Amino acid sequence: MAIEHDYFGLLESGPDGSIFWSEIVDFGDQRVTVDLTAPDQDDVSADALDVAAAMVSSLEAIDLRARNAMVDELDDRTSEVTEYILQQQEQMGEQLEEFLVDVSGDTHMDVIRSLELVSMTILADEHGGNDPFAVLEYALDRDATDEVLLVNLSSDGSVQSVTSAD
Repeated sequence: MAIEHDYFGLLESGPDGSIFWSEIVDFGDQRVTVDLTAPDQDDVSADALDVAAAMVSSLEAIDLRARNAMVDELDDRTSEVTEYILQQQEQMGEQLEEFLVDVSGDTHMDVIRSLELVSMTILADEHGGNDPFAVLEYALDRDATDEVLLVNLSSDGSVQSVTSAD
């Protein structure tokens, strides 16, 4: 079986009924891998695909919302955002500045501004549920795939949480 959608085209299901779509999207000067997945195509509604398409199309606004959520977590010294930044400072030392797009003197803000949006994974079967509908993956160093921040979004685009992949 397959699902057809105006934005995603023909989404064919695998032998186990799962669907998967992937594309590289240019976002500013970054290339973001966008994946749409669901373990069972029967759990994916047309509304879920419409919401997913809208999210991909409004990646700039979603990125801004995610970064603002990271900034909001800086007040909490035990937040995963703060811990991630401290970890990057400790591991990179003086080399940290090489990864910063702007050095304003506020290292925490500079790191958040400099994070690259590496990927967006849309869990199409989670539309309207409590689990994340989309997960944005950010890294200071695109090659350091273990050291990332994940921003979980609900299907209405609001930020549910920011976590590290550690």
